[in-house]
Amino acid sequence: MKGVTLRSFVHPDFHLHSPGLSNQKPNRNMMSMRKILATAALSLLCTTLAVAQNKQAEEADAAYKAGQYFNAIEMYKKAYTSEKKASEKAILIYKVAECYRVLGDAPNAQVWYEKANKAQYTDPITYYWIGEALKEQGKYAEAISAYNKYKEKNPGDKRADASLAACQLAQTWKDSPSRYTVDPEVLLNSPQYDMSATFSVKKNDEVVFASSRPASTGTETDGIAGESYLDLFASSRDKLGKWSEPVKLPPTINTPAHEGSATFNAKRTVMYFTRCEHEKKKAFGCEIWMTKKVGSNYSEPEMLVLHAAAGKLDTNQYKLGQPTLSKDDGIMVYASNQKGGQGGKDLWYIRLDKDGKPTGTPTNLGPEINTKKDEYFPFLRENGNLYFSSDGHPGMGGLDIFAAEKTGDNTWGHVENVKSPINSSGDDFSIIFDGAEEKGYFTSNRPGGKGQDDIWRFMMPNLEFALQGTCYDKLTGNVLPDTKVEVVGTDGSSFSALTDANGGFVFAEKGKDRYIKENTSYTIRASKDKYLVVNDQITTVGLNESTTFAKEYYLQPVIENKGIPLPQVLYEVDKFDLTQAGKDSLETLYNTLVENPTIIIELRSHTDSRNTRTYKGGNMELSQKRAQSCVNYLVTKGIDPVRMVPVGKGATEPIVTDKEIKAMKTKEEQEAAHQKNRRTDFTVLSFDYVPKEGGTPSPNQ
Repeated sequence: MKGVTLRSFVHPDFHLHSPGLSNQKPNRNMMSMRKILATAALSLLCTTLAVAQNKQAEEADAAYKAGQYFNAIEMYKKAYTSEKKASEKAILIYKVAECYRVLGDAPNAQVWYEKANKAQYTDPITYYWIGEALKEQGKYAEAISAYNKYKEKNPGDKRADASLAACQLAQTWKDSPSRYTVDPEVLLNSPQYDMSATFSVKKNDEVVFASSRPASTGTETDGIAGESYLDLFASSRDKLGKWSEPVKLPPTINTPAHEGSATFNAKRTVMYFTRCEHEKKKAFGCEIWMTKKVGSNYSEPEMLVLHAAAGKLDTNQYKLGQPTLSKDDGIMVYASNQKGGQGGKDLWYIRLDKDGKPTGTPTNLGPEINTKKDEYFPFLRENGNLYFSSDGHPGMGGLDIFAAEKTGDNTWGHVENVKSPINSSGDDFSIIFDGAEEKGYFTSNRPGGKGQDDIWRFMMPNLEFALQGTCYDKLTGNVLPDTKVEVVGTDGSSFSALTDANGGFVFAEKGKDRYIKENTSYTIRASKDKYLVVNDQITTVGLNESTTFAKEYYLQPVIENKGIPLPQVLYEVDKFDLTQAGKDSLETLYNTLVENPTIIIELRSHTDSRNTRTYKGGNMELSQKRAQSCVNYLVTKGIDPVRMVPVGKGATEPIVTDKEIKAMKTKEEQEAAHQKNRRTDFTVLSFDYVPKEGGTPSPNQ
């Protein structure tokens, strides 16, 4: 029975005799107590299918109506062996499949629906339920195929469209999980059912949770599920994070009935919990009870009346439970199938008085939160946001956990699936957060646990960022020791270091902190005497994975009388006016002047060896005018003209000589060589310029 989810024991949906409940989707790949106890009898089964004529089939139907699904399965199988009519055999096979479905045993449900198809069962609904069973097992591609078959056979049923969309969405979430990590809380779990942890002390290092482990009160076994009734247990966590052996709460709390889904007020002096009475294997309703905590003891519980306005509800029909309180203890949100909801089980809230008791009339949370299906297990975070589980909002298979923003006074909206890995194709529910931190616990029957439903922990790992790199000489490629690397963050932080003997630097851990933080941008400056500065930027804004920024910075050495090349600054033939392309090329020099605010340069323009036809001074005059045009442009961008000395070099410093050009075989090669000689470069004359206050423009201004 691995995987049966026992959450129905502690929420208001046992034995709700409503035909519509038979169409609720099952849970994951094993038996689900939500199905066992929430659907009480797919009474629809006995009203939409022909009632079997043989006595064994009638007994099976009676067991099914009573909610004895395990017994019904065996009875239907025996009835099948004695049935001779093929059409009746197909119906009995289908009924077995329905039993497995209501139990949430998806693999067996799939097998028996497929058997029903082979037996010529006439209703194509089998294909839809096969799709649901496959989805519960996380087999989304196969489920899509089954839904498409159902659409072919019954195109008018829109359920298949919604399920197809849900599968596609679930696969996307599975392929791109959030940063949360999840692990089973082994020391709290048992081979039985363990669920719905809640913090019971202000330090949040003690929890109370529900369990059906052997230590549970009473000797009876629940006739529907074949399990012990749930009790509340407590466990505390030591400084090393190890949980103590769970201890059952005192008899004032635990009874032979089911107890579960508890919560505490802010001071942790009052506990509210769910109790579901039973008598001789007959389940009644669920109610919310209240008890005062004194040390490790509890007062005699008192049942709360949350429906006074409607009069005393018939607890055989209406159920309520799973309380959670607002941070100020003024509001209780809970789950109930009481009248006036959106359908199925809904979330409601009611105000509490100064004594912590309900006052006034319950209010439904409305259609943005509640659906026509079921919403359970509410939890209010410290920031007022609401978390809950639902099988009505688009999910990954079974119950999924959803988050809703607080939008006003006791209103919530913008519902979002919390996605994988917190949600899975199984049942995921009953989430709690450890204060304002992004960690806590939830319940799941996914694979990897210890028993049936298990308590899992989740946390958002810290994003860890680092900056490391190496500085080099741009000309030689040699590493540059003792280069100063300065970093300034948009959060106001600043730090620096000198590169080591290998030219390397690292900014990672800073004691218990880190240099590079989340959602921050950083400006980096690498500088060394007699080298031009290199500036860079990194940002962690929008990053959701830990990242180490690896950088290589090549610093340009300043060598006397050696020009530093610039991107090609082009001119029209025999002209000195800058083209737009020429202006764009000067951006490199502009940024260099801004990043090195103390340098004074000689800006030099060169021509090829071919004579100009326009200027009497020849190429020297043309190159001088070109150099001056560069200076003039940079002045318009805010560079002080005293920092730039324009010099025309004409054809006196060719990169490729005329002799070398003449030896080239093609005109294309020769023209390319002439183009290399037509260039603009600069040399650094000094580092003596004193910037004017407020007069240094920003790069790329």
